[in-house]
Amino acid sequence: MLFRPVTLIGLALLGTSVLQAAPAYQANATDRFDLEQSLAFALDHNFTIRQARERIREQEGIVTTVTAAGLPSVSASATLQKSNLQLFQAGTQNSGQPVILPSGRFWRMNFTVRQAVYAGGGIRSSRKAATFTRDAAVFALQETINAALFDVRTRFYTVLLAREDITVQEQNVELLQLQLRDATARFEAGAVSKFERLRAEVAVANAKPPLIKARNDLRLAIVDLRKAIGLMPAGDDALDQGPEFVGTLIVEPAIVGLPAALAAARASRPELRRLAKLVEAAEAGELTARAAYFPSLALTAGGDLRKGPSEDFGDSLRGLRAGAQAQWNGNLRATAGRVGQAESLIEQARLALSSTELAVQVEVRRALSSLEEATELVSATGQSVKQAEEAVRIARIRYRAGTTPQLDLLQSQVALTTARTNQLRATYSHNVAQARLRNAMGHSEVDYGEAAGLVPPQTAANSK
Repeated sequence: MLFRPVTLIGLALLGTSVLQAAPAYQANATDRFDLEQSLAFALDHNFTIRQARERIREQEGIVTTVTAAGLPSVSASATLQKSNLQLFQAGTQNSGQPVILPSGRFWRMNFTVRQAVYAGGGIRSSRKAATFTRDAAVFALQETINAALFDVRTRFYTVLLAREDITVQEQNVELLQLQLRDATARFEAGAVSKFERLRAEVAVANAKPPLIKARNDLRLAIVDLRKAIGLMPAGDDALDQGPEFVGTLIVEPAIVGLPAALAAARASRPELRRLAKLVEAAEAGELTARAAYFPSLALTAGGDLRKGPSEDFGDSLRGLRAGAQAQWNGNLRATAGRVGQAESLIEQARLALSSTELAVQVEVRRALSSLEEATELVSATGQSVKQAEEAVRIARIRYRAGTTPQLDLLQSQVALTTARTNQLRATYSHNVAQARLRNAMGHSEVDYGEAAGLVPPQTAANSK
C-alpha cells in the first residue's frame, strides 16, 4: 500500500481543547524526535495551524450571531427618579402646558419580547451562508494542516539528507586519507615520486570543503525543521540544544495509477471542498439579497409595571400588551443591485472552483511524474554505486601492485563519492516525491472526522 497513515501522538488534541494556546516547549538535549513525533508536535505547536484554528473560532462566533436572528429577543428597561417639585413646565414643541409630577419617588419597569416569524427567507439563508462559510473555514484548516505537515515532512527528509551527506563526505575523506598514508609510505620507501604524495595531499584538502558544507547544511536544516514544527529554543544560546531528529532515508515502492490519483484528489482535496462550500454560501447569500423584495413580520409581547397613586407596591399600575410589526423596504432598485452583486459572487466562486480543479489535476500529474522519475533514478544510482565500489576495489589492488597510476585510483574514488551522493539525493527525491503525491491526492496524517473535533456540529436550523 502506497500511503500508510501515520499514527499521531494524542490525536485528541484536535478537539476543542486545542483551540487554546499550546504550551511552550523547552528543548531538551536528551529528546529524540522521529518523523511521527515531529508531525505530532507540529500539529499542536505550528503557528500557522494555530492561527487557522483561531479563524474557526471566529467563524463559529459569526454563525452564532446570525443564528440568533431567528430566536426570540428580549429587551427590558427600568426607570427610577425622585423629585421634590410638583409642577414642571415641559419644553416640548407640541404644547407649553405644565406637567404635574408626583412628589417623592417615581419608578417604571417594562419588557418586550420580539419574535421574527417571516423575513422572506432572509434569516434562514443568512444562517445557511454563515454555516457554509464556517464549514469552508474547517476545510481551510485541513488545507493548512496538510500544507504544514507536508512542509514538516520535506524538512525532516532534508535533515536526514544532510546527515547522510556528512557520512558520504566523511567516507570520502577517510578513503583519501588512507590513500595519502599509502602514498607517503611508498614515497618514503622510494617507490613513488614526491609528486604522487603531493597529489594525494591535494585530494584530501579538496575533500574537506564539501564535508564542512555538509555539516553546515545539517545545522541549517535543523533550524528550519524546528521552525516548521513550532519548536521555540530555550534561550538565545540554545541553537544546538535538543531535540535530536532521528531516522533513515529509505525507499518504499509506490504504484499509483493516474486515474486513481485524480479520483482521490477530486474526493479528498480540502481546497476543492472549501471552494464548493463557498459556492453554496454565495448561493445562500443571493437568497438573502432577494429576501429584501418581501416584507418582514414579527410578533411582539410585553408588559409594564409603574408606580401607582401610593408607595404601596401592590397599588402599582400594571398591564400586558401584544402586537405585530410589519416592515417592507420599497427601494427595489437598491435590492436589485444587491441581487446582481450576489449573482456575480456566485459566478466568481464557481470559476474559482473550476480553476482550482484544473490546478489540482496539473499538480497530481506533475507529482506522479516526479515520483516516476525519482523511482528510475533510485534504480539507476543503486547500480552505479555497486559499480563504483567495485572499480575502487580493483583500482586499489592494481595501484598497490604497481600496474595502475595513482590518478586512476583518485578518479575512481571521486566517482564513488559522486555515485553515493547521487544515490542519496535520489532516495531523498523519492521520499519527497511520495510526500508531494500524498499532498496532491489530499491524503493526510490526520483523521478529519467529526470525532477528531475538526468538524464542528451542525447548528439546528429554524425555518425563518
